[in-house]
Parts: sequence; structure tokens; C-alpha cells
Amino acid sequence: MRILQLNFERGWRGGERQTLLTLQHLQEAGHQVSLLARRGEELARRARAAGLTVIDCASAPAAFGYLLRHGRGFDILHAQTASCMSWLAMLHGWLRGRVVFTRRTAFAVDKQRHEQAVGGPLSTKERRTRWKWRRADQFAAISQAAAAEPRRLGLAVQVIPSAIQPLPPDPDYVAALRSRWNPQGLRVLGTTAALTAEKDPLTLIRAVHVLAQRRQDFVFLHFGAEGSETSAAQELVARLGLESCYVLAGFESRPEQVFRMLDGFVLSSRHEALGSSVLDAFVYGVPVVATMAGGLPELLGQGRGQLCAVGDAQALAQAMESLLDQPDAVRQQAEQARRWALQEHSPATMVQRYLRLYGQLLQARRHKRA
Repeated sequence: MRILQLNFERGWRGGERQTLLTLQHLQEAGHQVSLLARRGEELARRARAAGLTVIDCASAPAAFGYLLRHGRGFDILHAQTASCMSWLAMLHGWLRGRVVFTRRTAFAVDKQRHEQAVGGPLSTKERRTRWKWRRADQFAAISQAAAAEPRRLGLAVQVIPSAIQPLPPDPDYVAALRSRWNPQGLRVLGTTAALTAEKDPLTLIRAVHVLAQRRQDFVFLHFGAEGSETSAAQELVARLGLESCYVLAGFESRPEQVFRMLDGFVLSSRHEALGSSVLDAFVYGVPVVATMAGGLPELLGQGRGQLCAVGDAQALAQAMESLLDQPDAVRQQAEQARRWALQEHSPATMVQRYLRLYGQLLQARRHKRA
């Protein structure tokens, strides 16, 4: 098959990593794959370094023009982001029977209407979104939480969870991280989350403040790109006097090495379609505390981690303290989670699921031509 993966996002986050994993394993399976990405961004750079074919465009109009000229030359066009699905929706009459979309968020389409639990006719925003989503010939979501909204709007959705591929350790790099961020040799709790509202860093800072009032044998390292909550997070750390305890370490280009220095991983999200960073923690054997947001209970259920209510700093603090106080129990929990993640979230499993979905489209097109 000739397959085009579309991801035009800036930066390097979970969706971009999943796009690259998908490309690599589709190519290993013998398919001709290409990536349409934003010029100069990390995804395009990493894909090209991995030997993949990259069509990099400087702007959205340039990318749209490429699809208009060359889209029908592909058997499958797979939008990995909502913005790319918008382009394919507009071209659906031209590209019919080729379009796949993966939803990677669990946000309500219309937040106000969702919060008010309003019944009756759909809002304008919901109707527009449904129109766009219906232009996907196959619709996938990375979790049951991500599938909930399209199903509510009447769409058929296949759940294909994200994958995780552990990378080998780099002892020198890990030693440099420890020397920089934990020279005093304390226990290390941490997270890898952008400083954005949906990740709720302010609740996490408050939770660490509660824990720091009880003990001083740990440091909390927060790795993540800047976002809408950066200033508020910096101000709260200073106001609570946590500068030596809560370290805003910024963006880390090799987050997989960070997990090798953690005694516990914490995610305080308010919204999370699945939580690929939790899968990272799992495969590197790090115990996890997370909120019950979106798809996180799907990952941490059956004793694979500790779940807390969204926005509950006290509960997060208590769960973090249990990580520090019960090392044997949480080590067993982490080993259970590691085995589960390697089995259920392997890239090969994810790609085989996508290939079955792609095959359904090819079969439908052949049947229509016959």
C-alpha cells in the first residue's frame, strides 16, 4: 500500500511520537509510507533522520495544495491530527474511500453544552464537527474516552490504543541528568507534561507543597514545554517557597532517559485521551500516580497504578507519599504494569490494527469498482 500520514503540528509531543512509530512500523511491514509535516519541525526532522520519506511544507495552504495535486496517488491518507482531518474533509469528494482519522483527544466538542448536560438538538459547533468527522472513511480513537464524543454524535469508531517502544538506556546521559537535577541524591518524583491548563500543573505544585510539609527527602522534577500556565506555575512555586523542592526543568529532548532516574511518576491532568507518558513510565518500571481524567483509568486500572480525583492536591500528595513509603509494594505494581504495557501496547500490535482498518477501505473500493 501507498500510505500518507499527515501531522502538521509544531513541537514534539505524544501525537508526533505516535505518528513516527506508526510510520516506522508500517515501513517495516513492507508498505510504502510518506509523511506530510510542517517544515523545520521536530517530527519532520526525526522522520527524515529515520530514513522515511518526508513531504515538508512551509504552510497549511502549501500542504492543502499538495493533497489536491497528489492525494489520489495514495491508497490511504491518514490524518493524525484534527487540523489535518479538516483538510481531508474538504477534499473528501476527491479523495473518497481513502481517508482515515485518529482522534487523540477526549475533549467535549462543545464544552459549555457538555457541562450543562443540555439535551435536544446539537449545537452549531457539534454539527460542524460531526460533518467533518463523517468525512473520515474510517474513524479510530486511541481510547474509549477519546471515542465517547464521536460515538455520541452517531459515528462508528474503532479503538486503537497508542503504542510504546522502550529505548535502550544511555548511562552517561542519565548520569548527567542526575548530576544536573539531583546532585544531593534525594528520592526523585517527577512528571513530563507541558505547562498547559489541561495538564493542571498548579494542582500538582500544591500537592508537592503538601508533601514537602511532611518530609524533605525528595525532589520533584517537572519536565515539559512552556505553555499557558508557565507564569502561574513559576509564581506559585515561588510563593509557596518550593524553589529547592519543585524544579521546573523545561523541555527535555530525550524524555525516555528521564524515567530512569525517577522513583515515581505523577500526572495531574484534567483532560487526557490516553496518557502516553504513563505508558513510558510503565515500560521503564516506574510506579505511577495519576488523576482519573479521560483515558487514564483505562491504563491504571486493575492495580497498575494509583488514581486520584481530578484537582485533588491532598489525594495526590497522599499517593506520592505512599510511593516513597512502600517501595516493595509499588515495585511489584510497576512490574505488573510493565508486562501489561509491553503486551497490549506494542507498536506491532498497533500497526496490525491499522492495517486491518486500511484493508477494509481497500476492499470496499475494489468492491465498488467491480
